[in-house]
Amino acid sequence: MNIRCYLTFTLISLSSFSVVANTDETNEPDSNARANIYDDEAKDSQDPTRINTKLGVAIDHNFQSSKSGYSVSGSIGLSEAQKVNMRFHPDTGEWKLGGSWLFDFGIVNFNFGKSEYDDGANYNNYSVGTFVPLSVFGFEPGGWQIFPMAGFNYTDGERPLGEWEPDFDPDNPYVLHPTNSTGGYIGAFSLKPVHEKVTVMAFAGASKGSNDYSGYWLGAGSAFKLTKRDSLSLLAIYSDNDYGTDKKLVLSYSHDFSLIN
Repeated sequence: MNIRCYLTFTLISLSSFSVVANTDETNEPDSNARANIYDDEAKDSQDPTRINTKLGVAIDHNFQSSKSGYSVSGSIGLSEAQKVNMRFHPDTGEWKLGGSWLFDFGIVNFNFGKSEYDDGANYNNYSVGTFVPLSVFGFEPGGWQIFPMAGFNYTDGERPLGEWEPDFDPDNPYVLHPTNSTGGYIGAFSLKPVHEKVTVMAFAGASKGSNDYSGYWLGAGSAFKLTKRDSLSLLAIYSDNDYGTDKKLVLSYSHDFSLIN
């Protein structure tokens, strides 16, 4: 789940229709873990396990391609444990659509989307994965909230071959060849509130799949709480996989329509 899609950050991922795990307190024993993970008002605005309704816009500059663009994103909360997610980048035609389900152990995301690169390489991505908040288990070293992530994905698309590959043609180095891969990814997202209005973030991950597919991503940044419903974030993101490389700086604004702290 490539950060191209802000992993594949990056979910991502039509997955909005599913049976949600029963969260009726009369049928389940009371536990601190359940109380913590379902309490959205107590979560940071950047917490990946939040179930909320929001709308956002972002501008980005890709230092790899020397191009700038913008994207629109949002989510719709369907219940205390379900939401639908989307992102669309009009300049490139890239998009991502998916859904999230919150359970006692963490959040499960289903995503599918399309990504493209300047040399024509492109791929469709389908993934299912999870974030597990270690704070549920009382683990917050130095005030950092850590969310290990892992999942499975499938990609299919077209890309130029590398010089080391058997079918590479030096006379036509940019000819696109069909390719696909089935594999998985692991990583972690972390955040730390350093002020009542400022949160710092960091993340990293790697993916591996069939047909020698591999990729990785990493990034860091800060979020600034403007009001109870409005926030700005600034992220530096680097990602690399068989289809291409991105080096992005992303400035985004979001408005939360849910009741938040």
